[in-house]
Amino acid sequence: MSGCWIAVASAEHVRRGREGGFMQVCHGKAAPLRRIRRGDRIVYYSPTATFGGKDRLQAFTALGSVTDDAPYGADMGDGFRPYRRMVAWEDVGEAPIHPRLDALAFTAGRPNWGYQLRFGLFAISEGDAGVIAAAMRAAAVVGRPAAVVVSS
Repeated sequence: MSGCWIAVASAEHVRRGREGGFMQVCHGKAAPLRRIRRGDRIVYYSPTATFGGKDRLQAFTALGSVTDDAPYGADMGDGFRPYRRMVAWEDVGEAPIHPRLDALAFTAGRPNWGYQLRFGLFAISEGDAGVIAAAMRAAAVVGRPAAVVVSS
């Protein structure tokens, strides 16, 4: 059975991961990534647009499935060797969290809903993953032109 996870990073870092087909959490630590299994669903939540920035975003910014079996080390130079997992990212849009706070089990009725996001990676229910995925897929459609139907 596949698991579902929320990972937390700035939108700029999430974009790098999407472009490279990987995920990275908790400043590159391997231990959190070892909890994830092949086929698990990953949803990224981005509190900000830029790392360390004050530019509040508070949106889900990536959705995908893990495609490898274990974390691997990457060399980013200057001695920084973070651990990553390979992910097949879906083509989705960003979805703000605020309209979904009451619909998500991990936030509903919790005035301090953002507390667990500080952990960087945590499991969520399949139901929550479904709510988020639907919102992100709908956001992707809104940003695209309608298909042209040609009839003969």
